[in-house]
Amino acid sequence: MQARRQTRQIRVGSVPVGGQAPVSVQGMTKSETRNRRQVLAEVRRMVRAGAEIVRIGIPDEESLEAVRWVKSRVAVPIVGDIHFNYRLAQQAIRAGVDGIRINPGNLGGPRRLKAVVETAREFGVSLRIGINSGSLEKDLRRLPVAKALVKSALRAVELLESLDFFNFKLSLKSSNVSEMIEAHRLVSARVDYPLHLGVTEAGPGLTGIVKSVLGIGVLLAEGIGDTIRVSLTGPSDLEVRTAWQILKGLGLRHRGVEIVSCPTCTRDSLKIRSLAEQVERRLAPREKEIKVAVMGCPVNGPGEASRADLGLVGSRGKAIIYFRGRPIGKRDRAEAVNAICELVDKLD
Repeated sequence: MQARRQTRQIRVGSVPVGGQAPVSVQGMTKSETRNRRQVLAEVRRMVRAGAEIVRIGIPDEESLEAVRWVKSRVAVPIVGDIHFNYRLAQQAIRAGVDGIRINPGNLGGPRRLKAVVETAREFGVSLRIGINSGSLEKDLRRLPVAKALVKSALRAVELLESLDFFNFKLSLKSSNVSEMIEAHRLVSARVDYPLHLGVTEAGPGLTGIVKSVLGIGVLLAEGIGDTIRVSLTGPSDLEVRTAWQILKGLGLRHRGVEIVSCPTCTRDSLKIRSLAEQVERRLAPREKEIKVAVMGCPVNGPGEASRADLGLVGSRGKAIIYFRGRPIGKRDRAEAVNAICELVDKLD
């Protein structure tokens, strides 16, 4: 892991982004924004999963009213996602959103961007300048994608700085992992604004998760990135949980249960896969930082269990239970998960 790149710090509502602040986790709603109750339920699911900032698309004024209604019922900072309509971005700022995401490639030119900036300055709202490979300015489309993303971002930076406005972060997104990584490496060498990482249109299920882990994970390991959003063709709370797994896997953030479990082999006498899934499911609601080892046999099991808060190690059809690194007894398979869950509350 390389040292964290030092950036300016901005705020999205109550959440600091950049500087010495922890890498924050963002999510975005997928429900039709006009369906305010459905959006509210989705936001709450994301927050339970660990979302610290939530973005909501605002395509029209009816959606704006729904966002206003949702925001009055949640504590998480809300970012309005605006395309094409700069006046709607201004209205959203006046309506009380904590941040605005705009894309210079489809906003309609410098004059309209300037109008949004002046409203954001008046209300103390931060901006996210979101550059996407699919909506680059026409004159940049002949360039290699990574370089085009950077050139578009630097144009926006130059304009914002000329307006004496610095309260923004940048994102340079592509569905191609290599392009996304290269673009962020290039731009991080040129400017010190906070960077929002994500592989856009990453895809469904395992495909999207793997691409997101690669793109976001590589950059974070290089010390690049201040806030992240995983983009999947799937549930928004899964995106948030995946983001947390990336951060936990790199040792950058810790939240809730970390499961260490073996891949299983012929020595597995307990059918560890289903036990690991039960432990993860039972402990998922816990926000306490807990490391649990669920291991199938005595080859690596005792070593992993001794380094975990709690452990379960298969041995001749029984489960040896570990507590704070030490074995404390054996349980039948049917009792093992309950034994682990009961011990959680005894941890400090």
